[in-house]
Amino acid sequence: MFKNIQTTFKEYPGNFWVLMGATFIDRLGGALLFPFFALYVTLKFNVGMTEVGILFAIFAITGQFGSVLGGALTDKFGRKSMIIFGLISSALSSVAMGLVNEIEAFYFIAAVSGLLGHIANPAQQAMVADLLPEDQRSDGYAIWRVVANLAVMFGPLIGGFMAESSYLLLFVTDAVTSIITAIIVFVKLPETKPESETEPTEEKLVESLMDTFRGYGRVLKDKPFVIFLAVAIIVNLVYLQMNSSLSVFMRDHMGMPIKQYGYILSMNAGMVVFFQFWVTRKISDKPPMLMMALGAVFLTVGFGMYGFVEGFLLFALAMAILTVGEMIVFPIAQAMVAKFSPEDMRGRYMATFGLSWTVPFAIGPFAAGIIMDNYDPNWVWYVSIILGVISIIGYLWLHQSNKDQLDESLPDLSP
Repeated sequence: MFKNIQTTFKEYPGNFWVLMGATFIDRLGGALLFPFFALYVTLKFNVGMTEVGILFAIFAITGQFGSVLGGALTDKFGRKSMIIFGLISSALSSVAMGLVNEIEAFYFIAAVSGLLGHIANPAQQAMVADLLPEDQRSDGYAIWRVVANLAVMFGPLIGGFMAESSYLLLFVTDAVTSIITAIIVFVKLPETKPESETEPTEEKLVESLMDTFRGYGRVLKDKPFVIFLAVAIIVNLVYLQMNSSLSVFMRDHMGMPIKQYGYILSMNAGMVVFFQFWVTRKISDKPPMLMMALGAVFLTVGFGMYGFVEGFLLFALAMAILTVGEMIVFPIAQAMVAKFSPEDMRGRYMATFGLSWTVPFAIGPFAAGIIMDNYDPNWVWYVSIILGVISIIGYLWLHQSNKDQLDESLPDLSP
């Protein structure tokens, strides 16, 4: 085992591992806070899940604007500065959210946080692609998921204990980890933006920047990419319930203590840490669309179970099943976006793919909140089954009906 770890470490450049280390620190701070975010808002402001849904929608919509802006600026000015700016903005907004006492002020800070904090997302994803050759990217994104989930493996456990004494401590700790990450990126990581063959003249700088934003039109004309994006939106509508509705559902309707919910999330992260790389290698020579359809089956079954079962062990089993699905679907998705994108448009492709999360975040928690506040909460999971089935059909359709067209754009997942 240790030999395999040592071999894997040597396969990737040092700067990639620095980026992964910085990612772990930043994600650890987020993992302390985010799983308990809906719980904090409902308790702090005495509101229901409908208001939480509005909050997530604000995050999503402003975050997409930030991601679009960040994608263009990443392709124009580079990755490193965008990452640092996003981290500092995230730190300041975390502290601000922990201090406000009115829901309206919280909404405003959430809007600012979504806009500025998400500027860094395309830059981070583009930097991974910049640092690795094409045949290592799928495994590289899998490692990224392992590192992020290693943080989630410990974050909810620590956050659960911290939340019992002070929610503000969670916000402050998240801010501190963002600042530490920004320092590491500033000191240790070089700029990875590919050099352009000709430097633009100063007179053409504004025109060139406008052309960069116009490049999003080119992205949206990439039909295989847009089709894939649409199906990803559907499957993510199901997946995001784990970080929005599920915690409140467990607390209010199933009577689960917060610590037990933290245990289940940590189990999810632990599975990713120990099995993600193995799963990615096992499916590397299989048709990606078929594998994503298989992953969607696991996600559908896992989330659907929450509408039918009771008890900690069955809840944990449901989490284990859906975790297998996410280990199949998400690394392939990231690798495909990197493959679809021309080198000079990588940031904009990454930003556009952010819609696969923006749209679900904008409507999913809000719709789930309306259901949970006014109807049978189990319908959240019944609807998840319906959406999951649609996503399965979508991936199968992409594989069959557009096979020749998509084959040119699918990533090589061989290790």
